Formats: sequence, structure tokens, C-alpha cells
Amino acid sequence: MRTRTFQTIGDLINNAYGRARKAFRERDLAGYQNLAKLQTALGVHYLDVNLDGTQQIQVKPREMLDLLPEVIPALQEASPLPLCFDNPSVEYHKVALRHYDRKRSGRPILDSIAASRERLDEMIELVREFDTMVIVMASERFVEGGTAQCLSSRDVYEAAKHFVELLAQKANRSNDQIIVDPGLAPVGADTYGLVNMGLDAMRLIRNDPALRGVHITVGLSNFAWGTPKHVRHEIEKAYLTIATEAGLDFPIVNPESALAPLPGDHPMVSSLRRVLEQGRIAEGETRETAGFRQAEAVMELWKNDDTAEGA
Repeated sequence: MRTRTFQTIGDLINNAYGRARKAFRERDLAGYQNLAKLQTALGVHYLDVNLDGTQQIQVKPREMLDLLPEVIPALQEASPLPLCFDNPSVEYHKVALRHYDRKRSGRPILDSIAASRERLDEMIELVREFDTMVIVMASERFVEGGTAQCLSSRDVYEAAKHFVELLAQKANRSNDQIIVDPGLAPVGADTYGLVNMGLDAMRLIRNDPALRGVHITVGLSNFAWGTPKHVRHEIEKAYLTIATEAGLDFPIVNPESALAPLPGDHPMVSSLRRVLEQGRIAEGETRETAGFRQAEAVMELWKNDDTAEGA
């Protein structure tokens, strides 16, 4: 049973979606406001603002920086919700935070800091200066001579713990102002056990008293990427159920498709549990063997009409 407060960040203001691309191409502030109003009415708690390029559209840094001073006031006029500024660039966050009216919408979120970020110290300083919440990408870690991708749930947990301590020291952040993202792979292409790694990392974080109060997020739309449309939304919501049990409490979601978890006894939840169990490495196996077994089990999900029912 979930005992933590469950909050959501709506991600429709993102050029991965057609309506956001249209608003960006046309510099249509009313279009952005409509997306803000829609997500607010659906019940999200924050609005993600991601103006970056995707496979469908190329965006130059200057285009983002020029549009932010217009988009941010327009969004705040349309919705009372606080904003989550989503970009790896320090300049993006500088512009966004300077044009954000905190008195109107409350504390924003800076998304995201990570071991590999250029000018990481400057980004942490922005967190302190503007008193933001902050999303930490814990899927990468510091190693001797540089950074590396996390290869185990213990790596993710230790990366999260490092940044929680760093943000407390350098940005005066309390645990409840920090949101950890352990990473989420597309389940249909997860041949290295990354989904289970993230879930196990959530459990490690939740079991550490020093990390009590820290929030956990994932970008949910990544999970069902590449799966057929008739099961995509149900798979996303089934993952929400399992991840919430593990400790997820602050997901980034498409509120039109997967705003809340499914009941724990839903057939798709049971099916997804079985799929992920197939990805566990048995004694003497390689990670790849378990991963491909999980991938085969994923494919069975959309061959089963019972689990796809209602999608």
C-alpha cells in the first residue's frame, strides 16, 4: 500500500508530442497555454517545460533561450501549477528561473543535474540561488578520471546518495527537495536488466534512513516506447503500480494516458511482474541471456488479448 504522497509532473510541453511541436514551430503561446490548462484539469501537480529538439524536430539553443521569456509567463497565466524546467543546459535554467514568478506559482523544479553535466557546479549554484527543487539523474556516477553509466542497482543507489549529500552541502537542500531519477529503459528493448536495476535501486533508496523523504521519479513515456499502441498505456500504468510499490512517488507522465497506477491485481500488472521476473539472472547465466528471455516475454504481452483488454 502506498503511504507517500503521490505527485505527478505532466510532460506534454515537450517536442516529442505533436501539439507541442506545432506550438514551438508557430511560436504559439496560446497553444502552450492550452497544454498547460489541459494537464492542470487532468490533475497533475507540476508542468514540465522541455523545448529541446527531438527526432521529429531540430531546435537550436538560441531558439529555446529566446522563447523561454515568452512561454514561461504565458504558462503561469494559464495555470497556477509550478513549473519543472527540463534541460541539461545551465543557460536554459538561468533564463527560465529569471523569468519565473515564484510568488505566483511556488517553488519550481530544476531538471536535471548529473555526474556528466558540464558546468555542474554552476547548476548546483542555481538550485541554491533560486531555492528550487531538483531532479538528480542517478543513472550515471563519478569514477576515477571521469564519469560512467551505472551498471548495478548499488551503483544507482550510491550515485543518488552522493548527490543528496552534495546538494545538502552546496545548495542547502533538504531530502524532500530532492527528486532522484534512477533511469528507465524501454521495456521492449531492455536486454540488460535496466528496468529491474532501477526498481531495485528504488528499494535500496527507500531502505536507507539517511535518504528518508527523498522523492523518486522516472520519465514514464520511455517505458512503453516501441510497443503496440493497443497495450502501451496499460503497460505504462502497470509499471507505475510496480514502481510505486518499490518507492516511486513523483513520476513524469503523459496525463492523458497514464496518470495513475492500475490496481495491484490487474491482469496487466500480473503479466508485467512475470515479464520482469524473467529478466532476473539465474546462477551461471549472463546478463544478456536473462535480458533476451525478458524481451521474449515482453512480446507475449501484446499477443494476449486478455491483458490488452481495455487498453
